Amino acid sequence: MTRFTQEELQAARDRLVPDVVADGLRVLFCGINPGLMTAATGHHFARPGNRFWPALHRSGFTPVPLRPSEQRELLSYGLGITNVVARATARADELSAEEYREGGRLLALKVARLRPRWLAVLGVTAYRAAFDDRKARVGPQARTIGGTRVWVLPNPSGLNAHWTPATLAEEFGRLREAAARR
Repeated sequence: MTRFTQEELQAARDRLVPDVVADGLRVLFCGINPGLMTAATGHHFARPGNRFWPALHRSGFTPVPLRPSEQRELLSYGLGITNVVARATARADELSAEEYREGGRLLALKVARLRPRWLAVLGVTAYRAAFDDRKARVGPQARTIGGTRVWVLPNPSGLNAHWTPATLAEEFGRLREAAARR
């Protein structure tokens, strides 16, 4: 893995990272916003401590473990990645409430255009802020966007220690099973 200096990481601040999307996906995963490592590499969930890629494999979404640099392979499994807020920051707490609301509005438009079966928002706090739903919990939501169902997954950041790799994979697996039924 490429090592970046602090200066290189800071230079990635506010960069945009292209979505990995296509029409009619089985699941569109939605992160909060790109971190600096993601922006520096151009690969989603690129920070080594992030547990997105391992949870995706352990839950059965992918038959083999993928690295962030292999993110385009997701499309072959009917999966994609986007973010609530497009700009890269060092921490999610650098985002304003208005950025979350506007991100939720733009995300809803993107979902209506792409028509995935499921939108999986990675982080209940981000979901609550983006969609003004203070009572949301991890799991399936009553909200739909057009014909797209919504599921809130735990934030896979290594900082979210409440969710272990095993419990993360279990929750991802619940979504995988629901997506297979519909």
